[in-house]
Amino acid sequence: MRKTALLLATLLAVAMPSARADKPRLEPLPDIPPPPGVVDPSLEPQITITTHGSDRVEEFRIRGRLYMIRVTPPGEHPYYLVDQRGDGAMRRYDDLSPNFQVPMWVISEF
Repeated sequence: MRKTALLLATLLAVAMPSARADKPRLEPLPDIPPPPGVVDPSLEPQITITTHGSDRVEEFRIRGRLYMIRVTPPGEHPYYLVDQRGDGAMRRYDDLSPNFQVPMWVISEF
């Protein structure tokens, strides 16, 4: 039984490299372009970086419409001016999670 298993293992080891040599080499396929209309370059934000005094100001626009300004004073954390409604009125936020609310529960009533 051992001799048969050893003979079978030897035959498989000898036959495997020749089987691998017969296989064709695989080459990577070229990238497939996205369907037309899926990628809209006008939806990419245009970012304009300027300085006002010593502050760094980054203006974010989509299709030419200003929707957010990031102001970074030197040595401080940045703050954001965001047009949430699209009416041009900017509202200041110290971070970009303005809807964060601390969870509150009623523990007891008197």
